Amino acid sequence: MRKRFILVFAAGTLAPVGLTFWMTTSLLRHSLEYATTKELDEVSRLLEATGRAYYQQAREALRADAAAGRLRGETARKPYEPEVREFLESGESERFVPGEEIRLLRRAGDEVKIYRRPLPGPGMDLIAAQYARARAIVESGRSRNLRRGFTYTYLVLSAGIWLGALGLLVFIAGRISRPIQALTSGLQRVAAGDLAVRVEPAGSGEVASAIAAFNRMADELQASRERLLYLTRVAGWQNLARKMAHEVKNSLTPIRLTMEEINARFSDAFLKQASQIVVEEVGALERRVRAFSEFAAEPAVHLEPVTAGTLIEERVAFLSSAHPGVRYEVRIDSDFPPVHADADLLRAILTNLLENAAQAAGEGGTVMVIARGDPPVIEIHDSGPGLSAEARATLFEPTISDKKDGMGLGLSIARRSALLMGGDIVLIKGELGGAGFRVTLKKA
Repeated sequence: MRKRFILVFAAGTLAPVGLTFWMTTSLLRHSLEYATTKELDEVSRLLEATGRAYYQQAREALRADAAAGRLRGETARKPYEPEVREFLESGESERFVPGEEIRLLRRAGDEVKIYRRPLPGPGMDLIAAQYARARAIVESGRSRNLRRGFTYTYLVLSAGIWLGALGLLVFIAGRISRPIQALTSGLQRVAAGDLAVRVEPAGSGEVASAIAAFNRMADELQASRERLLYLTRVAGWQNLARKMAHEVKNSLTPIRLTMEEINARFSDAFLKQASQIVVEEVGALERRVRAFSEFAAEPAVHLEPVTAGTLIEERVAFLSSAHPGVRYEVRIDSDFPPVHADADLLRAILTNLLENAAQAAGEGGTVMVIARGDPPVIEIHDSGPGLSAEARATLFEPTISDKKDGMGLGLSIARRSALLMGGDIVLIKGELGGAGFRVTLKKA
């Protein structure tokens, strides 16, 4: 994605930058053509031509006046001036010397006659100085080559700005693409079966929302897989329980009937006592077998809107009479919504969790029930000693309980019922120092 951003930027900006550069250099070229240096060049050349024509006219007039005798020439005296000496050495018959006045040097035998005439207006020295200055300015402008200088400067500035924008785009593209790359990597790992992967929140807007949605999806997938695995294990346990219950029941029934017959036929006290013990233990085994049969059975689930708050109060009121030494705290949010559940299954779940909590809390202990949230959750906490690491590891697995009246299947059945209703039961940190359970349900 970062490379695509860069390519799109390059494709979208190089053409406008090139067109802008061409238009700017064209305007610059046309502007420089009308610059003062060009005008000064033309004026200086015109000044040169005018000066030459003016000087030539003044020379011809001086020559004509000298030839007609209208001007009196002066004889050069020794020692000769440098210009006179140079004239004599040149062998020329006459020579004009420009300056503030124009002078004509002419040979007259061995002598040199000098004819003078002042020039009207500025002298040739001043004209020549101004012309030289103008030409120097023109040549200086040409040597600097403003057009090329401006072109190179603009090219460097344009390239610098474009490269700076490209660098900024690379930085921004990196910041945008990194969360997307992390999200893509997370999706690939989830597709490969790693549901524990999570993406660190980054960016803002749609990217942050996508990452949050991915993390929620991964959480739900992981929870769904765990629930599915648990239900799969429960199905295996049910098959085993069904077979065991059938086999054990077939064996226990004749044992119980035989011992009852012995107890009825013989009057020996020891034999009666022994047979009674066997009958009672067989009865206990039969109750366990019935529990396994119930665990193996598939309960009918009828989902409908249920007012869970009323159901909680009903169960607490029902069980508090059986445990008068336990203090109950019930916290139900006023906006706790109705849930989509089976009322009988939910009642059985609450009964099991509340009974376990009361037994764990003991005389003088406390059981706290909290109902809140959207999606709705019900939490049950007790002030008992808590659960050992070993108990936590097999908490929801069907086992043989060490309680006098327990079968070891209550939590397994409760969690299976919650899963069948689209929710779950998980162990959480207890707020009263003991165990804590959270029942998640679906909003009606």
